[in-house]
Amino acid sequence: MSLGTLLRRRADPAAATAPTRRRRAVTWVVTGLAGLFVLLVLVAPADFDRFTVGEFARVPLEGLVGVVVLLVLPPRARRVVALVGGVLLGVLTVVKLMDIGFDAVLYRPFDLVLDWPLLGPAVDYVKVTVGTAGEIAAIVLTALLVIGVVVLTTRSVLRLADVVGRHRLAATRAVALAAIAALTWVFPGVPVVSSNAVSLAVDHTKQVGVGLHDKEAFAAESAVDAYRDTPGSQLLTGLRGKDVVIAFVESYGRDAVEDPELAPVVDAALDRGTRTLKEAGYSSRSGWLTSPTAGGGSWLAQATLLSGLWIDNQQRYRTLMASDRLTLNDAFRRADWRSVGVVPGITQAWPEGEFFGYDPVYAAADLGYRGPRFGYATMPDQYTLSAFQKAERSKPGHAPVMASIPLLSSHAPWSPIPRGIDWDDVGDGSVYNTMESGNQAPESIFGRDPKGVRADYARSVEYSVDTLVSYVKTYGDDNLVLVFLGDHQPAQIVTGEGAGHDVPITVVAHDPAVLDRVSSWGWNDGIKPAPEAPVWPMSDFRDKFLTAFGTPPTVAAVSP
Repeated sequence: MSLGTLLRRRADPAAATAPTRRRRAVTWVVTGLAGLFVLLVLVAPADFDRFTVGEFARVPLEGLVGVVVLLVLPPRARRVVALVGGVLLGVLTVVKLMDIGFDAVLYRPFDLVLDWPLLGPAVDYVKVTVGTAGEIAAIVLTALLVIGVVVLTTRSVLRLADVVGRHRLAATRAVALAAIAALTWVFPGVPVVSSNAVSLAVDHTKQVGVGLHDKEAFAAESAVDAYRDTPGSQLLTGLRGKDVVIAFVESYGRDAVEDPELAPVVDAALDRGTRTLKEAGYSSRSGWLTSPTAGGGSWLAQATLLSGLWIDNQQRYRTLMASDRLTLNDAFRRADWRSVGVVPGITQAWPEGEFFGYDPVYAAADLGYRGPRFGYATMPDQYTLSAFQKAERSKPGHAPVMASIPLLSSHAPWSPIPRGIDWDDVGDGSVYNTMESGNQAPESIFGRDPKGVRADYARSVEYSVDTLVSYVKTYGDDNLVLVFLGDHQPAQIVTGEGAGHDVPITVVAHDPAVLDRVSSWGWNDGIKPAPEAPVWPMSDFRDKFLTAFGTPPTVAAVSP
C-alpha cells in the first residue's frame, strides 16, 4: 500500500471501511449460501415425486444434532469432525442423487452393492447413441459432478463449523429457536422435523447387508432345478410339430391395460385383437406375471422368464450367464426344436446368446434392415417379425422352430411411432423412409409434457399389439403358438408413483389342444387379462410351461 493511499484513508475513514464492509457482506452471503446448501442437502427427499414445498420447509434433525456436537467440541476436534461429517454428507448426497435417478427410471433406489455393474451398460449406451467423444465427455462430467458435490458439501460444513465456533452464543440461540419451531410449526400433511439423511443412511446400510448375502442366496435358489436332467423325449411333448414364438413387448405393463388415461387406447386394441383372432379360428388365454424390474432392465425380465430364476440385479444376471441353467430355449433345443434368438436391440457382440441355447442369433445387423430408426428402436416390430418369418418359417418343410423375440417399438421415448403396412410391402424396410422417424434418446421423455408422453406410450403399445395380431392372422396356421408378454412397466412418468411390477401375458393358438393344456392355470379368454386373473412371479413361468406341455418332474434335481 502506498503512502498516498494510507494518508487518503486516514483522511477519509468512510472510504477506509468500505472494503471491509464489502468483505463482510460477501462473507455473510457465502456463509448464508453454505447454510442453505447444507439445509437443502439434509431435507431433500430421495424420491423426485416428493419434491414439494412442504418437504423443504422442514427442520433437519441431523442439522440440529450436528450444531450441538460442534458447540461442545474444542476447536481442533471441531474441525476434524466437520471435515469427516462434510465428506460423509457429500457422499450421501451423491447416493441420494443416484436414488432419485434410479427411482425415476427403475422404481427403486440405487443399490450400493449390486448396481455398479449397470454403469457398464450405461456407458455402452452413451457410446452407441452419441459416439466415443460423447462417452468420454459423459464420464468426465459425471466424475466432476461427483467430486464437485463432495467438495462443495465438505467446504460448506467446514464454513458453518467455523461460524459456530466463532459465534457460540448466536449458534446456541439458533438451535434453540429451530427446536422450538420444530415443536410448534405445522405444515399440512408433512412432518415438521426431517430425518431424511439418517433414514437414507440406515436404509442403504441395511441394503448393503442384503446385497452382500445375495450371491449366496442366489446360489441356493439356482442349485435346485426340477428339469435339469429331464431327457428331451419327455420335454414339451404337447407341442410337438409346433412353431413357438415368445415375444417380449417392451414396457407393456399392467397400467397400459388398467390406467384410465392409457386403457381406452390399449384396451381397444386388445379387444379388437381378440375379435380378429377369434374370427380367424384362434383362441387365447391371458393372465399376469410379476416382473423383477420396472421402467427398464428388459434383459433381467427376459432372463427371469426363460431361466425360471428371479433375476432382479446385474450380479444375478452375470452369475446366471456363467452357469449351466436349463432355459426354455435349451429345453426346446433338447427336444429337437430349432432354437432361435431374434434380438433387434443387439448392435454389438452378445455372448449371452450361447447361454440361452440359441442355434442362430439374429442381431440387428443380421436382419437386413434398410430403413430409419424410430426412437430407440433399431427397426419397427413389423419388420422384425417379417424378417423372422422369411428367415425361419417361410421355408417349406422347415423343422419346428422356437423363437425368443424382444420387440422394441414400444420402448421409450415412444415417439415417433411407425404405422402398420401390408406385409408384402415390408421388404428390406426402406418403405419406412417415407414415415416420420427419428433417433431420440429414451431419456428425452423427461423433458416433455407428461400427458403427451403417456399418449405416445399408449399408441406405441397399440402398434405392437396390432402388429402381433396381424402377424398371427397373416402367417399363422394350426402349428403356430404365440406367447407374448410385457417385460416390465414403463417409466414412472407414465405410471405415476406407486405402480406395481405386473405385466400381461397371453398364449395364442389355433389348435384347441394347446390351450386345453393350460386350462388349469385359470387364465381368462382373450388377449386382455382380467383384473382378477392369476398373478405369478415371472420366475414361475418356466416350470409351469414345461409341466403343462411335458412330463412333470418327479424329483427336483440339485446341482453338485
